[in-house]
Amino acid sequence: MKFIAIIPARYASTRFPAKPLAKLGSKSVIERVYSQVSGCCDDAVVATDDQRIYDAVKAFGGKVEMTSTAHRSGTDRCWEAYQKQGKEFDVIINVQGDEPFIQPSQIETLKSCFNSADIDIATLVKPFAESDPIEALENPNSPKVVLDRNHNALYFSRSVIPYLRGIERSEWLKRHTFYKHIGIYAFRREVLERVTSLPQSSLELAESLEQLRWLENGYKIGVGITNVETIGIDTPEDLERAEQFLRQLNIE
Repeated sequence: MKFIAIIPARYASTRFPAKPLAKLGSKSVIERVYSQVSGCCDDAVVATDDQRIYDAVKAFGGKVEMTSTAHRSGTDRCWEAYQKQGKEFDVIINVQGDEPFIQPSQIETLKSCFNSADIDIATLVKPFAESDPIEALENPNSPKVVLDRNHNALYFSRSVIPYLRGIERSEWLKRHTFYKHIGIYAFRREVLERVTSLPQSSLELAESLEQLRWLENGYKIGVGITNVETIGIDTPEDLERAEQFLRQLNIE
């Protein structure tokens, strides 16, 4: 199978404008993301709607496509960028442009989900640790996932799922394995084309989670499990945490 990684990167962001161009050590956030994924896929390209990001990617030698400013989601932006490639791939991996520590091993885990022919879409989760504070589990900005026995997604939620009835909240992480969703997706080519034309669903609107639209429409989402820690960057405070993480890794 042939895989392409597409990295949507917008300049406008309510919580952190110009985030892809923010410096993380000696490189921009978007350059670090590109460097992490370009070596483990057959091709990689940034999809942006801003000339400043386009020029920055060109400057560090990356591949980039200019896309519409009207897209509702990174998924839609990925499909437009894919159509501009002029060659076919079996699977398109949507890598968030704010995940500079995404690891090649995680990409390989994602790719392995497609060893099963009935998987339409794949994503990653990381188990919460027993030592995590209960506040981390209850954080609505960190979606949770429940899986079936074959590691397919049953549901995604900003709430804690499942609810452990009759057990004190302080004991939940000791009594059950909860899964934190990592927002990276991979789509079979024909599936990505179809899901970009689907109307928003009721569950998606309720939870503000795009992946619920796919589940509601019957698509099977395979889930890879990773124990690799990453730091996504949504705010300037996250960038400070990422700087500290970079120093711990002794990376410039």
